[in-house]
Amino acid sequence: MDIEGLKGLAGAPLAGKRVLVRADLNVPMAGGKVSDATRLERLLPTLAMLQDAGAKIILISHMGRPKGERVDELSLVPVAAALDAMMSGTHVRFATDCIGPAALEIIAQLKDGDIAVLENLRFHAGEEANDPAFAQALAQLADVYVNDAFSCAHRAHASTQAIAELLPAYAGTQMLAELQALTSALGNPNRPVLAVVGGAKIASKIGVLTHLIDRVDALIVGGGMANTILHAQGIDVAKSLHEPDLAETARGILAAASAAQCDVLLPTDAVAAEAFEADAAHVICDISVVPPGSMILDAGPKSLALFKDRLAASKTVLWNGPLGAFEIAPFGEGTFSLAREAAKLTQSGALVSVAGGGDTVAALNAAGVTADFSYVSAAGGAFLEWLEGRELPGVAALVQS
Repeated sequence: MDIEGLKGLAGAPLAGKRVLVRADLNVPMAGGKVSDATRLERLLPTLAMLQDAGAKIILISHMGRPKGERVDELSLVPVAAALDAMMSGTHVRFATDCIGPAALEIIAQLKDGDIAVLENLRFHAGEEANDPAFAQALAQLADVYVNDAFSCAHRAHASTQAIAELLPAYAGTQMLAELQALTSALGNPNRPVLAVVGGAKIASKIGVLTHLIDRVDALIVGGGMANTILHAQGIDVAKSLHEPDLAETARGILAAASAAQCDVLLPTDAVAAEAFEADAAHVICDISVVPPGSMILDAGPKSLALFKDRLAASKTVLWNGPLGAFEIAPFGEGTFSLAREAAKLTQSGALVSVAGGGDTVAALNAAGVTADFSYVSAAGGAFLEWLEGRELPGVAALVQS
């Protein structure tokens, strides 16, 4: 996407203004409490910037999928409490609705630098319907709109798209950082560029592969996606997860990659087991002789040596998806080993590394290298749609505002 003209908060007239911030407070919960505060932590720089500017801060977000109904289990009350505990010296207020008198009453109490969290946007059907009337009701609460939720930018909802036409609109610090990192990886990257794409099914990432092969110099494919391509090449993958009905699609992707002079690297050996369970008995085998009754669950050592050589020859790596069943020991070693190598090259200054997607973040966390990558996106669907080259409505609305 072209993000020229995107306005950040630096220099924006915010003092004394009511600033409506579309955040992503849809955080993991356990026992009625926030179990992973990563998204809240990433919001803090924007909150600090707004406080320093003297703004009255109004946070809006969705939580789960209540489908336009009020669902107590999906209330943002515990999220507001968690944010309150994180904001030293600032009491975070909470409004029991995101529009109307309940919201207006809390907002009226705000002084410069104060923060309020409004109740779940999706308790109103107008949010997901991108309803102009609901967007207008939100806009009446504030003087300025800020979108700091890249992870929701692929949704054309009232709080991400329609409202940007009703108020002066800006990108938050996290939104800007995300877009700048993604643009650096594909827009005008240091070459050679390597993409690592893994995961269970090629069907969910056909658009990603098709878009990337024209923009990267090499592509490592792992996981069940690689099994489908191997099967399409006539290799017996035994009981491994694969999609035989997509063999023709896989061959078409290989042909397109060849025409674009994009090298596709597939596993040459594998870690295979008969059972998909932790510490299952397993063997290392050549990819052409997977034992009958076995499943490919990870890339083997020869594959990793090949992948690491290509990684070392690259200047930029874009990563989405694991190389194997990383959640189950010992089948995460391929993913972890390659991730650690990417982290080491990044820290030495030899590589720009950008990664994203839920499974990818979990794998990098398990490998202990998330902080060592150049940028790791917490977004899921938005990250994938960006990889596919789609226009993201939430970003486009900011650019056009």
